[in-house]
Amino acid sequence: MKNPIGIISMQFVRPFTGAHLHLFHDIKAMGFDFIELLVPEPEDGIDLAKAKGALAEAGLGVVLAARVNPARSISSEDAAARQGGLDYLKSCIDSAAALGATIIGGPLYGEPMVFAGRPPLPRTADEMKARADRMIAGLAEVAPLARAAGQVFALEPLNRFETDMLNTTQQGIAVVDAVGDTGLGLMLDTFHMNMEDQSIPDAIRLAGSRTVHFQANENHRGFPGTGNMDWPAIMRALHQVGYDGPISLEPFRRDDQRLALPIAQWRAPAEDETAKLKAGCALIRAARDFAEFAQ
Repeated sequence: MKNPIGIISMQFVRPFTGAHLHLFHDIKAMGFDFIELLVPEPEDGIDLAKAKGALAEAGLGVVLAARVNPARSISSEDAAARQGGLDYLKSCIDSAAALGATIIGGPLYGEPMVFAGRPPLPRTADEMKARADRMIAGLAEVAPLARAAGQVFALEPLNRFETDMLNTTQQGIAVVDAVGDTGLGLMLDTFHMNMEDQSIPDAIRLAGSRTVHFQANENHRGFPGTGNMDWPAIMRALHQVGYDGPISLEPFRRDDQRLALPIAQWRAPAEDETAKLKAGCALIRAARDFAEFAQ
């Protein structure tokens, strides 16, 4: 299937636990081809074999998103945290194999800041270079393991308010090329690209075949079609580079315009969002399909 369209699991509930596997049928009924799950943690109570069976029964594919943190950071100055990051990424490979996933994406370098409530720390140029070197070394260690398992790690640049490691597509390209293993590719998210790349279509073309996963998100991270993203141009660029991988939607909710509202966090839906999710899926699917006729 070319460019399957998927949805992030936390659009429905968080944490996503073993009690929520029945939602796979609902997600399929909305028109999605796959679900992007956070790599399950022990406290989630997800039996991976049962989850794999439930996915197959619903006819749904799966992509995984890694959950990094300061104790799981391959770029950290702390040796224990670096080892924790390596051990965690290796465990993600095992989880992916158990679920039948081939893509593990996210800010694999560790330590995203804003959503964890941590401000960036002042560091010298030498300290930042050392962090980058540790990141590349760590990814170079796990990428061959993913490749051997028939998987790929998808490295995601985040905007400057969420990380000081990788912000732009160009920086992501530099890391992927430095590692030089097909077990590592790029994951591009238009929400972050909108802030950091001068042109989203140009950045997609620059990344070329390095892109292995794509998240189609609005500039304000709402439902696709409710913001100012030029979806036809974005999908044309993906078509031009021959991208045939998955495209996932990750809309965050902002229905409350009160002042001082904490928005840098996930919130449960306050209404039935089925119609909005189906419309967003249909819009991205249509833009993808029309890209083939707009060359």
